Amino acid sequence: MRRIGLLGGTFDPPHTGHLCIALWALVRLRLDEVVFLPAGQPPHKAGRRISLASHRLAMTRLAVRGLRGFSVSPLEVRRRGPSFTVDTLRAFRAAQPRAKLFLILGADGLSEFRTWHEPAEIARLAVLAVAARPGSRRSHTQHPGVPASRVVWLDNPTVSVSSSAVRDRVRRGLSLEYGVPDAVARYIWRHHLYAKGR
Repeated sequence: MRRIGLLGGTFDPPHTGHLCIALWALVRLRLDEVVFLPAGQPPHKAGRRISLASHRLAMTRLAVRGLRGFSVSPLEVRRRGPSFTVDTLRAFRAAQPRAKLFLILGADGLSEFRTWHEPAEIARLAVLAVAARPGSRRSHTQHPGVPASRVVWLDNPTVSVSSSAVRDRVRRGLSLEYGVPDAVARYIWRHHLYAKGR
């Protein structure tokens, strides 16, 4: 039985924190693969400006290039309408019915899980693999609507880097070293992303 981790996100841009969580999950859960899933239209960011999906997909591919056990799926980018996690899980379940799926999310995501589209079905289709975030604690993020058997904590070290902090450094003309992979930094500068606005 293949064990597949799914890591969704806006990835605007993908950063070293995303890679650290993915690597920790790969080892901790003995996964065969971690699939990065850039969202096409993130439903929780409706009304907010985000980069074109084509840029976010390209940057995510650059971020994982050459890293064993990581891949990128354009599934959500190609889907019309909001990128609902439950639809993605159904697609993966249909394509690989014998695989065990793990949905990798941050502790902040678990605390808001009840607001997601069809949360009970998400928890049925995949085990929730919860990553610690800076300042998060288990006791503050338990969600009573999810059976304990469907939640596993990664017990990962936290990395204080965020996409918003990276975008701010771009606007200020500062180095992105250690915040994003070098190939992603070059892409950002080449395409003049984040220079204004957000």
